[in-house]
Amino acid sequence: MVAPKDITILWADDEIDLLRPHILFLESKGYRVITVTNANDALNTAKQQKVDIIFLDENMPGKSGLEIILPLKQSLPFVPVIMITKSEEENVMNNAIGAKIDDYLIKPVNPNQILLSIKKHVENRPLVINATTQSYQVEFSRLSMQINTARQYEDWVNIYRQLVFWELQLERTEVQLLQTIQAQKQEANAGFGRFIKNNYQSWFDARQDEKPLISPTVFSRKIVPLLEKGEKVLMILIDNLRYDQWRSIMPVLTDFATIVSEDLYCSILPTATQYARNALFSGLMPMEIHQIFPHLWIDEEEEESKNINEEELLAFQLKRYTPSLPFHYEKINNYRYGQRLLERLPNLRNHPLIVSVFNFVDILSHARTQTEVLKELVLDAAAYRSVTLSWFQHSVIPELIRQATDFGYRVVITTDHGSIQVTNPIKVIGDKRTTSNLRYKSGKNLDYNWREVYEVKKPSTIHLPSTNLSTTYIFALNNDYFVYPNNYNQFVSYYKNTFQHGGVSMEEMLVPFVELTAR
Repeated sequence: MVAPKDITILWADDEIDLLRPHILFLESKGYRVITVTNANDALNTAKQQKVDIIFLDENMPGKSGLEIILPLKQSLPFVPVIMITKSEEENVMNNAIGAKIDDYLIKPVNPNQILLSIKKHVENRPLVINATTQSYQVEFSRLSMQINTARQYEDWVNIYRQLVFWELQLERTEVQLLQTIQAQKQEANAGFGRFIKNNYQSWFDARQDEKPLISPTVFSRKIVPLLEKGEKVLMILIDNLRYDQWRSIMPVLTDFATIVSEDLYCSILPTATQYARNALFSGLMPMEIHQIFPHLWIDEEEEESKNINEEELLAFQLKRYTPSLPFHYEKINNYRYGQRLLERLPNLRNHPLIVSVFNFVDILSHARTQTEVLKELVLDAAAYRSVTLSWFQHSVIPELIRQATDFGYRVVITTDHGSIQVTNPIKVIGDKRTTSNLRYKSGKNLDYNWREVYEVKKPSTIHLPSTNLSTTYIFALNNDYFVYPNNYNQFVSYYKNTFQHGGVSMEEMLVPFVELTAR
């Protein structure tokens, strides 16, 4: 924690002598206080001496406090400036806030108000870190018990929400605690993997109200009811968006949008675009797509894009519920495409449903595997969140949401699956027709340790297509990734710590579904 003796206060007020009791109070607490009586001296002192916080009288002879806020901020952009004034006029407050002050106090102030401002703006970080650390240490045992006793899908959703919350809270604190939360996430993923192995197949025999919300039921259970109530819906699907990434970008939206609901749904296996997103848009499991629309299903070994038929699949699903509903579908692969959608939005405002797919996060995860610069930039999950946040802030999505809500749309932000950073290689042997994905494999001649994977020897039981009678699917668990024995060390090194998807983990399967309206 920052000790008071390390904190220097600059206080500018033309009546500083009247504030002597306040200064003595602060000095008794161990703070160093520098006093000046005018704006010019405040500027010069701030340039010449190290100061940690500035208290600035709004009304002084010569230049006012308001007039020097900008030069102060230019010289010391990270030093908090607290405006003190006798005026309660709204325009003075607005001008001060507009000038980017950090706090606003109205005279007469008492010493404890000053002390609170110091703790809030200078000592807040160590205070918050200390409180957060203690809170997580208390929660650690309770979370471990929840992980050990979880039996239902809702239990795992609750556990994952809490783990993401604490991971984000602890992100800038003790490295030791970050290692602790990572270990607890691994413990949770091991339990979640066992839960999926024991329960996933049974979901397909259960009644609709007994199974979790999964990819093929997202539209029927979440989107269609909104449309049937007469609401207009803009669906923004950000490919490969994890729940922790959503929680990182969420604050960008809260200034102009209200979050109506924030749910997690379960992506189907494999947690990959070809399967999960096609299931979401069609309302069918992959096996049914393959049977009903063989011309729209693209097998793994084919070189075509696996998601080129999404618009047709979506049209098919919508006809089952709202036969005459006009909709607009658009895939956004770069900023120019996004800008084009933004420009066209006024002309689309009469469409009850607009669906847009943004591919940046998925492109980032794949490019990170192949590009040395991105490997350095996206070292871990925290960096992955940071880059995602930076992209989101500068993308067209915030403005798209602003305009859409102005046009009366309810906005849905969701994804098809997430990803996980892989660290542990698992040996698998397959023939030439075995799929190449690192988190799942399908083929007829797979050789693997069944204890290390979730194996499905009869794909139809989880509604996946088979290329032949002996097709088997295996899914990686935890932070594992599949590597062939040939050139083993080379591939282990190449793919270690990359972000992959297709397998069984909370990060890949438990993904966000969020509804927003105008604030």
